[in-house]
Amino acid sequence: MSAKTFTAEDAQAANLVLVGAEKGRQAVHDLVIAYRANRRTGSACTKTRGEVSGNNRKIYKQKGTGGARHGDKRAPIFVGGGVVFGPRPRDYSKKVTKTVRKLALRRSLGDLVRTEKIKTVESFSVADGKTKSFVAALDALVNPGKILVVANHFDDSTYLAGRNVAWVQLVTAADVNVEQLLLANSIILVGDAVQTLAARTA
Repeated sequence: MSAKTFTAEDAQAANLVLVGAEKGRQAVHDLVIAYRANRRTGSACTKTRGEVSGNNRKIYKQKGTGGARHGDKRAPIFVGGGVVFGPRPRDYSKKVTKTVRKLALRRSLGDLVRTEKIKTVESFSVADGKTKSFVAALDALVNPGKILVVANHFDDSTYLAGRNVAWVQLVTAADVNVEQLLLANSIILVGDAVQTLAARTA
């Protein structure tokens, strides 16, 4: 099993639509920001003075103490009091249009092709399901680093072999996203995964 560098000519032959370095930079930025924002749960919450425990009894009399005038102990200036303008549950998600998503994918793939970070192989599988065999198979294909293996389908034994390897990610061609492409040092396209990516960039 040997790996072949994926070139611009190969992309053209596979009808993979790419864009140059002068276009799509903002689309990539917008999409990555949206990915990260959409992962936020937005569940941070603080209690206001109306929600913290306590009663409405005045903590001491209005006059004669020499101190400031106070009402109940739930005021924000007291320990255990409410929080003013604290975080409340909210939705951080951002929407990105299909056009922007497609442009970002085209730009990311174009950059990877120009820097020769994409390799292609006819097949990739680890029949014995062993991590040692999985690492050896990858070492024979690409240099060490963060590796992204993209295929239309992986068998169960390959998933089993690769699940404990932190620097390798197995992703289907239908699901791979721009952020994953950007974070990888090397990308391996297996079999007809190129055609799936071509359909996504068309």
